[in-house]
Amino acid sequence: MLQHPHPSPAARPQPPRRCGSACRALLLLCLPVLLGLTCCASLPTIVPDLARHSGAPVQLQGARGPLTAPQSRAILDGLRARGQDTDIFARHLALEEAIVGSPLTTGNAVQLLQDGPATYRAMLAAIAAAREHINMETYILDDDEVGRHFAAALIAKQREGVQVNLLRDSAGTIGTPAAFFQQLSDAGVRVLEFNPLNPLAARRGWELNQRDHRKLLVVDGRVAFLGGINISSVYSGGSFGKKPRPQARADSAPTWRDTDLQLRGPAVTELQKLFLANWAAQQGEPLRDRDYLPTPQSAGRQVVRIIGSSPEEAFSLIYATLLSAIGSAETTVHLTNAYFVPDPQLLAALEAAAARGVDVRLILPGQSDSWLVFHAGRGYYERLLRAGVKIFERRGAILHSKTALIDGVWATVGSTNLDWRSFLHNHELNAVMLGTEFGLQLQAMFTRDEAASEAITLTQWQRRSPALRLKEWFARLWAYWL
Repeated sequence: MLQHPHPSPAARPQPPRRCGSACRALLLLCLPVLLGLTCCASLPTIVPDLARHSGAPVQLQGARGPLTAPQSRAILDGLRARGQDTDIFARHLALEEAIVGSPLTTGNAVQLLQDGPATYRAMLAAIAAAREHINMETYILDDDEVGRHFAAALIAKQREGVQVNLLRDSAGTIGTPAAFFQQLSDAGVRVLEFNPLNPLAARRGWELNQRDHRKLLVVDGRVAFLGGINISSVYSGGSFGKKPRPQARADSAPTWRDTDLQLRGPAVTELQKLFLANWAAQQGEPLRDRDYLPTPQSAGRQVVRIIGSSPEEAFSLIYATLLSAIGSAETTVHLTNAYFVPDPQLLAALEAAAARGVDVRLILPGQSDSWLVFHAGRGYYERLLRAGVKIFERRGAILHSKTALIDGVWATVGSTNLDWRSFLHNHELNAVMLGTEFGLQLQAMFTRDEAASEAITLTQWQRRSPALRLKEWFARLWAYWL
């Protein structure tokens, strides 16, 4: 059940979207205008009504459509049997049913991808194997070594007769020259700019606040990639000690730590539907006739739900399902996130979980591409540490991952940050995986990141310098406008 109360005293004006250094400068210049356009809003209070679904059988959707109740029960019993001998899995399954959205699909294969090099290799291999169409949706697509490599690969497939459709965010690609996209268009690639920053180019109501933060690649409707990874040379190196290539990272900047997924199976159809819906909503040219929704094929045994969120909806499904999962946690809440500027309800959920004995651990950046967001997030450390939440800052890389693992059986990877921006203003995309098979993989990655991080203790944090406290105070003033 979702309750939409009147704005609470904690509610604040809605902020414009954080969108990279160049875009942030633009937004700050426009701030006086934006302040006049924003209105008071609060995130909805999420109360999952688990009892409402406890008596009804859960129905999964497979490659050939909805499964029968016995088929669904057999798959879920198998997942439950591989977990702990408790009702933890049943509780998380119930909350997934309580959050209305896309179907729970079975028959999926899910591969966890770490950092840019591994993800790009897999993506480029899928592009090279494309036979019918390629749909790409991205926030950032830089005109650098990696971006040009992708552009060449997309142009080559277009010339082979594979239809390539590219949806790119206007703010995220603000630093990419128009000529970069023109070469793609000249080759026949359909390029669509999401919500142009230039109001004169707007195809519908101009909304500077709304940005497309999704990162999605769908090839032939059979294989898909999603997560936090943009198309940029900042990802040219691995984040666990491997040296970046000198030609790609001549400035010796730190590498970026990020996470993506490669999926096959019925969940790909749900991702394809989201791309097609976003293209249509942006009033792009009608897409050329292709088999965008081929008959799904079973590729594995993972149970996956695809969740797309939009500021045009009454509430963020990703926000709702995450809060519900944290509220139902019995043993562990392990979150890794790049931009941590939580709203009061998320803070309360984390504190409540820690108070009932749940092991709550946050891996957050030790350095960031956003000075204000970094220090605004640190401004919540003392409150969380006092509540028993364990905080770790990732060292040696810029953390950009957005993952969560709860009780070892509920996992999500996607583009959503833990801030008001993602929950209120962005088009975001996450996948939720149920069961211990994927949970064990994500836990191993979390443990490795924790080992590469510095633990922040309450005693240590209370001794931080007055200069740091001043930065936190200043950043918190701007937290809702970053």
